[in-house]
Amino acid sequence: MSGAAGGTIRYSVPEEKKSGSLLANLAEDLKVDAGELSARRARLVAKSPRQYLQLNSSSGEVLVKEKLDREELCRQIDPCLLQFEIVLENPLQLHRMEVQVQDVNDNSPTFSKGEFLLEMPEQIPANTRFPLQRAHDLDIGINGIQSYSLSTNEQFGLEVQTHGDGRKYAELVLEKPLDREEQAQFLLVLTAADGGLPRRTGSSQILIHVLDTNDNFPQFSQSVYKARIMENSPRGALVATMVARDLDLGSNVHKTYSFRQAPEEILRVFRLNELTGEISVAGAIDYEESRAYELNVQATDGGGLSAHCKMLVEVEDANDNAPEVTQTSLTSPIPEDARPGTVVALLSVSDRDVGDNGRVACAIRGCGPFALQRTVQSYYELLTQQLLDREEEPKYNVTIATTDGGSPRLSSLQTILVEIADVNDHAPEFGQGIYSVSVRENNSPALLIGSVTALDTDAGKNARVTYSILRGPGAAASSVSINPESGDIYVLRTTDYEEEREFEVGVRATDAGSPALSSEAVVRVVVLDENDNAPFVLHPLQNSTAAWSELVPRSAEPGYLVTKVVAVDADAGQNAWLSYQLLRATEPGLFAVALHSGEVRTGRAITNQNSVKQKLTILVTDNWEPPRSTTSVGGDRISETGHSLFL
Repeated sequence: MSGAAGGTIRYSVPEEKKSGSLLANLAEDLKVDAGELSARRARLVAKSPRQYLQLNSSSGEVLVKEKLDREELCRQIDPCLLQFEIVLENPLQLHRMEVQVQDVNDNSPTFSKGEFLLEMPEQIPANTRFPLQRAHDLDIGINGIQSYSLSTNEQFGLEVQTHGDGRKYAELVLEKPLDREEQAQFLLVLTAADGGLPRRTGSSQILIHVLDTNDNFPQFSQSVYKARIMENSPRGALVATMVARDLDLGSNVHKTYSFRQAPEEILRVFRLNELTGEISVAGAIDYEESRAYELNVQATDGGGLSAHCKMLVEVEDANDNAPEVTQTSLTSPIPEDARPGTVVALLSVSDRDVGDNGRVACAIRGCGPFALQRTVQSYYELLTQQLLDREEEPKYNVTIATTDGGSPRLSSLQTILVEIADVNDHAPEFGQGIYSVSVRENNSPALLIGSVTALDTDAGKNARVTYSILRGPGAAASSVSINPESGDIYVLRTTDYEEEREFEVGVRATDAGSPALSSEAVVRVVVLDENDNAPFVLHPLQNSTAAWSELVPRSAEPGYLVTKVVAVDADAGQNAWLSYQLLRATEPGLFAVALHSGEVRTGRAITNQNSVKQKLTILVTDNWEPPRSTTSVGGDRISETGHSLFL
């Protein structure tokens, strides 16, 4: 069964329903398609620590997840309600849901003891009433205790009364006067029955001892007493002192105090001193568990006469529960380009205390780009309040501090991890604007000559960089290639230093974002010289038919400049440093060649014994390993007249 009133969807389910049982179809009750529930990530958020129901967002069906035990959930509280929040996202929407757990007759009435002793003085008047131990039934309503009955006897009758709260109890009625000398003891059976189907019963024996006459009953000054006790009061703390007076004397005036019709809960929390009548704390008192207790106190004198009264103990709330923060919804990671005011999380705050003790203030501890905004009742939205930058801060631990209004104040902290998702807002950056690499001429094609690197401060695919060559006019761009992943640069052709000393190409780094961002740099390729050219003699000019010749006067002095060999080398640097050497001569020692200048001079004076024709072979060598060389061959002719030498 379902219904909606004031924004709350209500269902009812009998307790003990098996796990997996269908409760309702939420999609139908919300008047939405089941597909919309799934798309909007619909879920149930329980207000209790355990999740008794579950939502199938694909079908919209609400199923029983754990077997429901009404007595465990609510004890005697009626109606027994389970509170839920229905959360739908995108857009965010909340609905309240209440599920009433209906009682079934699964518990029998029980008495606290199997036998109770009653002591009655003889000669008490007929119609005297004796309150009996009330039976307890964990069920409620019609399934709770509806009637009491007494075993057949001639002396006593039974009358059933109803408390103001609707609970029934039995009183034993003396129908005929007692005579101890005729019968000193009675054994009766008291039976309690509930109204369920099938009906359940429980019984206890009543043993009655008849005493000698005691004609004065103890008396309390009031029929109802009231006391207040603070929750968490220590064990042994005094609640109240009960006093009953008796006009009798002797042993009949000695009174004992006891609880009457005391369930286990009362005996666990309170202790009654049977001699002094002092009621003290025996166990933990928790305002959140029970706000008031009703104690039935009995005073019995030495003659067996009793007086009865009620003690109503009201529990005062103490600030013993810290506020709690429940994370109902969280969007994480959130993109770094999210606009201020974007909802990151939905939080609910609660405090089990009441009044000022349960009034909660909620705030973010520390500085950051987030803010809290209260929505409805105890719900807060965690919002962005400024622009985010993942490269500056990839994640935030947002600490939510909650403080109540009690004294002393209690607080709690809840930390929410909010991760920032990357957006492609940074282009790759080269470490240099211009890269300079070198290659020796006469290289092999496809030779690795260097690499470039570009870094992207984004993350994931937004930081994945690929490289390419910028194509443009001229042959330079086609002379190199680049590995798109590593940035390694390869020269694709053989270079010649004598033709081209250097060339430049443009490279581009592009990330994998959408849209993709890129940057550019220049790679300057410097060609290094190799010693691949031999020296070439310019002077004297060589030809293939004859050697060069010069005339030298026979009167030439030692050191006479005959000629100068001039050679060049197409290489550069040390590869073009030339040296000259007289390799062969017709008459060794007659001529000498300067090592660096190539000047040919007479080494000594010319005599008549010297041949008129002198043949010189001069070796020209460059300065590298291995060296390259060339030779120049020529002849000297000594003039008879002493005027000139013909080479």
